[in-house]
Amino acid sequence: MSSASQAVTVDAKGGRGIYFEAFAGLFLRDLRVLSRELVPFILRVAMQPLLFLFVFTYVIPHTNTSTPMTSGSGPSFATILLPGLMAVAIMFSGIAGVALPLASEFGVTREIDDRVMCPLPVYAVAVEKVCFSAVQSIFAALLIIPLAYLVPSTPVHVHVANWPLLIAVLVLASLNAGALGLAIGSNVKPQQIGLIFSIVVIPITFLGCVYYPWAALKAIRWLQIIVLVNPIVYMSEGLRAALTPSIPSMPYWTIILALLISLALLWSFGIRGFLRRVIS
Repeated sequence: MSSASQAVTVDAKGGRGIYFEAFAGLFLRDLRVLSRELVPFILRVAMQPLLFLFVFTYVIPHTNTSTPMTSGSGPSFATILLPGLMAVAIMFSGIAGVALPLASEFGVTREIDDRVMCPLPVYAVAVEKVCFSAVQSIFAALLIIPLAYLVPSTPVHVHVANWPLLIAVLVLASLNAGALGLAIGSNVKPQQIGLIFSIVVIPITFLGCVYYPWAALKAIRWLQIIVLVNPIVYMSEGLRAALTPSIPSMPYWTIILALLISLALLWSFGIRGFLRRVIS
C-alpha cells in the first residue's frame, strides 16, 4: 500500500509539472508572437490615448478655447484624464488580446482545437489567454504615463500615493479586461465582434468616468447610480485614487470589492462560453 501510495503521489506531482510546463509553453508562445508584432501592438494601444491627449490637452489650450474642464483653479484636465486613459488602454488591450484572437480561432479553421490538444484542462487554455492579455494590458497602461508628460501643454500632477492600491487595481483591472474579452469572444459570433464594440465597448468607455471623476456626476444623480454597473468606472476611480489623490474618488474598499465581483461574474460567464464552444 505504501509503494502504491508513493506511485500515485509521484504521478500527481508529474501531472502538475506537465500542466505548469504546458501553461508556460502557451504563454511563451504568445509572448514570442507578440514580440514579432511589437510595433503594431504599441501603435494600437497608444494611438487613441495620444489623440485624446493631443486634442484636449494641447490643441484646445493653444486655441484659447475655454471649457469647464480646461479652465479654473482645480486640477488640470490632463491630470484628470491620465488615470482614465490608462483604464481605457487596459480595457481595449484586454479585449483585443482575447476576443479578436478567439474570433479567428473559433472560425472556419477551428484553430482553437490545436491549442486544447496540449496537456492542460480545457478551461486552463482560457485562463492562459486571460493572463497573457493582462500582461499586455498592464504594459499598455504604463505606456500612457510618458505620453501624458510629453504631450499636454499644461503640467500633469501625478504621483503614486498608494503603491499597494495601484498594483491591486492594475492587476484586477487587467484581469477584468481579459475576462470581458473572453466573455465576448466565447459567446459572440465572430462576424458580430465589430457590432459588440460599437454597442457595448464604446458606450461603457464614454460612461466609465474616463474623462471626469465619478464625484462630478453628483449633479446627474440617476446617471451617477447607473454607471456603477460599469467596470471601467472602478478602474478609472482606482487609478485616480492611487495616482491623483487630490481628485475626489471612491473609497478604496468599494473599488477593490467591485473589481473582484466584476471579475468573478465575467470569469464565470466567459469560461462557460469557452467550454461550450470548444466541446461542441
